[in-house]
Amino acid sequence: MVENDASLILQNPALMSGVDDNSISLNFLTYMKGSKMGSATYVRTIDERGTWGVAAQFVGYGSMKETLETGQVIGDMGALDMALSGMYSYSLNDFWVGGVTGKFIYSKYGSYNSVGLAADLALSYFDEEGDFSTSLVAANLGGQVKAFGEEHERIPFNLQWGFTKGIAHAPFRVSVTLSDLTHWSKKYYYSPEEEPGFGRILMNHVNIGVDIVPSNQFYFALGYNFRRAYELKAAGSSHMAGFTCGAGVILKRLNLGIAYAKYHVSAPSLSLTLGYGL
Repeated sequence: MVENDASLILQNPALMSGVDDNSISLNFLTYMKGSKMGSATYVRTIDERGTWGVAAQFVGYGSMKETLETGQVIGDMGALDMALSGMYSYSLNDFWVGGVTGKFIYSKYGSYNSVGLAADLALSYFDEEGDFSTSLVAANLGGQVKAFGEEHERIPFNLQWGFTKGIAHAPFRVSVTLSDLTHWSKKYYYSPEEEPGFGRILMNHVNIGVDIVPSNQFYFALGYNFRRAYELKAAGSSHMAGFTCGAGVILKRLNLGIAYAKYHVSAPSLSLTLGYGL
């Protein structure tokens, strides 16, 4: 999907080519009790083909009890993940765009901390006349340079491929995204009762979405994540499991969006996004 939305570059740096020069985006999301997520992005056009951007992200997990191995409570502790990123995209021709992201990642859990470095690589194709776009993203190529303890770990790699197609003479767009395409082993998937079969594993890679665009100023969006739906239902939560929905207003320089999703059995999440052209 190619949109004039600076927040999308967090998932795919090649999408910067469709974002207006000198654009910013702010996003805030409520997560589980006491947890919050947020991000800020900025995009600047260099020339006809090149675009760069920067971003900051955080996840704050709130305050929690700190205990010894014996279970004795010794006080309170906080936990935080954050990342600073730099992106660059280059238009190869009128249809193809490549993009790269470099990320500095810092985590602090109580008295323990870690530093990681990672990169995302992306390639996108967009046919404006046919209202069709597709992208391939290799996300999180990297690992820890400073570990919590003695063992250094890789950052979870995610190979994704997706496409979006507009429906002719109708205000609809359909999107399909396949994620974690390098993970096909049963050990990666939660199943409390029995081992998942191939059909279940296959659908765990699939996310679908529909955009309803009645005009250039408004949009409504619906999505369904098969893996999240199955795992939330298996964990005892069936209400809106796997579903996301959202809506937004697009003005000349200002974009406003709101979205609802459920990522955990304990509570739903609400996301607010503000975009502005400076």
